[in-house]
Amino acid sequence: MDRDDIDWQGYFPAFVTPFAEDGALDLDTLAALVDHYADQGMHGIVVNGTCGEWFSQTRDERKAVAEAAVGQAAGRLKVIVGCTDYTADQVAELAHHALEAGVDGVLVSPPPYVKLFAPEVLAYYEDISARVHGPLVVYNWPYGSGIDIDTELADKLADVEHIVAIKDSTPDADQFFATSKRVRDRVRVFGPYMSARGVEELAEHGGDGTVGGGSLFGRPDPQFWEDYWAGDLDAARAHAQRSDRLFPQLWLPGGWAGKFGGYQSQLKVLMRMLGQPAGHVRPPRLPVTDPAALAEMRAVLVREGLLAAEEGAAEVAEVTA
Repeated sequence: MDRDDIDWQGYFPAFVTPFAEDGALDLDTLAALVDHYADQGMHGIVVNGTCGEWFSQTRDERKAVAEAAVGQAAGRLKVIVGCTDYTADQVAELAHHALEAGVDGVLVSPPPYVKLFAPEVLAYYEDISARVHGPLVVYNWPYGSGIDIDTELADKLADVEHIVAIKDSTPDADQFFATSKRVRDRVRVFGPYMSARGVEELAEHGGDGTVGGGSLFGRPDPQFWEDYWAGDLDAARAHAQRSDRLFPQLWLPGGWAGKFGGYQSQLKVLMRMLGQPAGHVRPPRLPVTDPAALAEMRAVLVREGLLAAEEGAAEVAEVTA
């Protein structure tokens, strides 16, 4: 398999897994969020990834989330399911279930905590590919796995049988664009193209898509890619500049950690302020409850035009009550 065996492109929000305040899995809100993203014209979703808090779910819950997401999507948008785990055997079990449930592909990072060497990472994916005969996405997630898949290693992974794409979340922009140029002839590359620099790289070298943490902007995120496909780089550049202003106010450099709480905790609060279905976090993540932090997050959304001055206050009051 290679990039031509799939047609994935555009904006895929990394899907949060909604939990009730008591920590129970909230499949009703999950269904509402799938509908919300379909209505906003998203090109796909990635469930049970980092934003999806896979690490705090049981294996049965991860399977229930995969089934619920693909069932609710009903072909309206692509569904990729995160199957990251600690061994190839564990990954394969989740991947077999997800593919049988009807997902479009499975996403796997190197196992967290272990910090494999490059030859071990390559062998790990070769082992998974030998067990899972469906589209595989390499997830380069150095913040969580402790391993940054560099361009040389990505080049080797692009030749593994069932790998069709890479979601590259390296904090090194130069490395990301070098990797994109090196492997795009064989696998699709999803990463931080939605920036001023990204637009220039797209114009010169092309690119496939972005998997972002949710979608605070909503419809403008998939519209960015549709503008790029239509050749309207001025429109794409305008949204990129807006993104470049917003995200440094909310996330630490690289975008991989929240300024006001855990990534998932902060993202869910922001989504609820914007009226998006999100639910709550589950331990070990804790909710953001500091009034000053909540007020500042809301002020950022108002300042950047995502929220009217009178909106979102109720969410702050509810959280701090």
